[in-house]
Amino acid sequence: MNKISADITEIFSSIQGEGVFVGAKQIFIRFKDCNLSCSYCDEPRIGAGKKYTPISLMDEVGVLTVKKGLHHSISLTGGEPLCYTDFLALFLPLLRMNLRKSYLETNGTLPNELAKVIDLVDIIAMDFKLPSSTGGEAFWDEHLEFLKIASKKSVFVKAIVTPHTTTMDIKKAVSLISSLGLHIPFILQPATPIRESDTEIDKQKLLEFMEIGIKNDLECIRVIPQVHKMMKIK
Repeated sequence: MNKISADITEIFSSIQGEGVFVGAKQIFIRFKDCNLSCSYCDEPRIGAGKKYTPISLMDEVGVLTVKKGLHHSISLTGGEPLCYTDFLALFLPLLRMNLRKSYLETNGTLPNELAKVIDLVDIIAMDFKLPSSTGGEAFWDEHLEFLKIASKKSVFVKAIVTPHTTTMDIKKAVSLISSLGLHIPFILQPATPIRESDTEIDKQKLLEFMEIGIKNDLECIRVIPQVHKMMKIK
């Protein structure tokens, strides 16, 4: 087990700022590498992370629990945690042995990697990378296959929306989700401006996007901004 390691850039206790679990107290483990590069990403990709084995990382979780008390779950974020499935296959059982709930934050583009660890994950916060939001390629096929696997567990979908996000992309996302389950929550997340030149999405446009989900009978479609950014906490 000690031969497998992962590059971790941060381990800290805070509250979840995104999605349906917003406000929940979590321990965040930020994995360094990612298979994508999104224009709105505000997480640094430079510098080396600290290498941890599954056991040494579990020890850090234990130390934070002693210092900060009990947490709702352990957020595996990034970067993209599924770039480290060999590591997760060893680390996630340690969480379960210690009665810790895992919360996987993922860009939803690596279905084959998710399949390797799906039985070990408790909650999945899955991104849809809308091409009109990212300015990059579409991942509809990957997202569909990913959500098919993720729907075996507690899962919700969130999508960053910007002034460039199109109605066509929202309709496509709603159609994909509804094909697998009207109960799957869909969170529209307005992009937090990270440069002075960035503009916020029009509020009326957000309401129009919500209507698409409502008219297609999604049971839960919500607009939830990045609360931790608003509160200016990590």
